[in-house]
Amino acid sequence: MLISTKGRYALRVMLELAQGEPGECMPLPVIAQRQGISEKYLESIIAVLARAGLVEGQRGKGGGYRLSRELKDYSVGEIVRLTEGSLAPVSCLEGENTCPRADKCLSLPVWEKLDTLINDYLDSVSLADLLAEGGGNGCGI
Repeated sequence: MLISTKGRYALRVMLELAQGEPGECMPLPVIAQRQGISEKYLESIIAVLARAGLVEGQRGKGGGYRLSRELKDYSVGEIVRLTEGSLAPVSCLEGENTCPRADKCLSLPVWEKLDTLINDYLDSVSLADLLAEGGGNGCGI
C-alpha cells in the first residue's frame, strides 16, 4: 500500500483548514500557497472533500472553504479512504474476495490482519489528535 499525493495532500488540506479560525472560510489560493500545492490540483482535491461533506464552500467575498464538523469527528482513515479508495495491502481484499484460492490460502489471514490493523489505526487518529501532536505543519504528510 502506497498513499498517493492526492491522499497526502487531502490530509494536508484538512489540517490547514483545521488550523484556521473556526467557522471562517479560507480561500483556495491561500491554502494552495501555504501548502505548496498547485491551485488546479487543489481544486480537484477540494471537490472530492466537498462532495463527501467533509468541507463546505462559500462563494463571493469572504468565500473559501471550511470544515463542516468538529476536528475530533474527522479520522485520518476517512480522509485517506475517500481519496485513495481501498487501503487494502493486497488486491484480493479490495471489495469481495473472489479469488478461487481464498478458501485454501495460507497467507490470507496475514493480509486480513494487516488490513484490519491499518484501518483501525488510521480510524483511531483524528485531526484533533494530529494538531495536538504538532502534526499540523504539513511535514511528513
